[in-house]
Amino acid sequence: MEIKRRSFIKKTISTSFGVVAAPMIIPSSALGLNGKSSPSNKISMGFIGVGGMGTGHVHRFLEYEDVKVRAICDVRKEHRLRAKDIVDKKYENKDCDVHSDFRELLVRKDIDAVLIAVPDHWHALIGIEAARQHKDMYYEKPLTRYFNEAKAVRDAVNRYGVIFQHGTQQRSDKRYRQACELVRNERIGKLEQVIVGSAGYSQVPIQPEQPVPEGFDYNMWLGPAPVAPFTKVRCTRHFTLIYDYSLGCISGAYGIHDIDIVQWALDADESGPLEIEGSGRIAKDGLFDTIKEWEATHIYENGVKLIYTDHITARNNLPLYKLPSMGVIFIGSEGWISVSRQLIDAYPKSVLTSVISPNEIRLPISNDHRRNFLDSVKTRQQPMCPVEIASRSDAVCHQADIAIRLGRKVFWDPVNERFKNDETANRMLTGSMRSPWHL
Repeated sequence: MEIKRRSFIKKTISTSFGVVAAPMIIPSSALGLNGKSSPSNKISMGFIGVGGMGTGHVHRFLEYEDVKVRAICDVRKEHRLRAKDIVDKKYENKDCDVHSDFRELLVRKDIDAVLIAVPDHWHALIGIEAARQHKDMYYEKPLTRYFNEAKAVRDAVNRYGVIFQHGTQQRSDKRYRQACELVRNERIGKLEQVIVGSAGYSQVPIQPEQPVPEGFDYNMWLGPAPVAPFTKVRCTRHFTLIYDYSLGCISGAYGIHDIDIVQWALDADESGPLEIEGSGRIAKDGLFDTIKEWEATHIYENGVKLIYTDHITARNNLPLYKLPSMGVIFIGSEGWISVSRQLIDAYPKSVLTSVISPNEIRLPISNDHRRNFLDSVKTRQQPMCPVEIASRSDAVCHQADIAIRLGRKVFWDPVNERFKNDETANRMLTGSMRSPWHL
């Protein structure tokens, strides 16, 4: 049976364009979807990308009794075997399968949902294929490397009707929810300004080329990105600081988390800033080439100004406010609120004990981002961070990166999701992919 199943998978995969042929569609009731229970009442999951972040998710999802982890996929043999060992020990069997190619996992009919935790430049292709294969997905941040890819992922998720949970898990944190509710209900008066301090990094020298480790499909790791010599540092979590793969700290290396909270607090999940300008220092003379230090200003339609910086720049330029190492400050006409993963603070202090009444603005409650995703898979209701919200938050990060690199103000059209009368900026929303990969 195992040989026949693997043979079917290999025959189904197209090798010419990197696209999987559409499988037979299984009735949703057989998978426990649309509110119906499957025979086992468990959500069968596969994990694509099990480095540090992905392995952490394996541990966490194994804690849920209504989850069955069936398959692991990673281009590194050591990673997939490590994750499989975790699953096997939990279940006290060796039933969990391993794959080196995500297409083999996605074509499987016994998988209901997937966890995607791969480098940013792979997000779009895997997310789109997961949607085509009718897999619900918990999709690690950021949404995509280029904004045109974000729209393609959104289109695929909506077309195939799958559940999508973005990994911006701060919306499932009570501190951030409290801060956003207080801002929305004007407990600090009329909101005037928001400050975000994202992460920073230290440069490393250009690394000498090294032999590719045994069991590592490096060509597949590069995928749609340009060919580059293998170095160990390139293929660690530091990939987020290399522009071929990521926008760095402005986006996937942390910033998308707090930008998403700003969007939530401003009730901008269906819109975004209109004007953006900024300056920054692009790292040179080393392996990393994303923007290292920056200050970008985004103006929303209601006049609120978002000052988006790295945390060092924020602390140096804005010493009057208690910005945590990384976090968000909301400044209103009558006070301020500061929030991070460690604390929430405010001036005046009485703001924090203010009660939001039932007839005021209340935000959805989730205290567990993964549980929220699993519940959405079962109920078919949207989770905390669906693809529309993800794409709008992602856009803010792309706007900052492009404005800084152009060195001038740009104007955003949130309806058409393009820059106004600026083809140079619009071309930067789109990137090329190495053959044979394409959207």
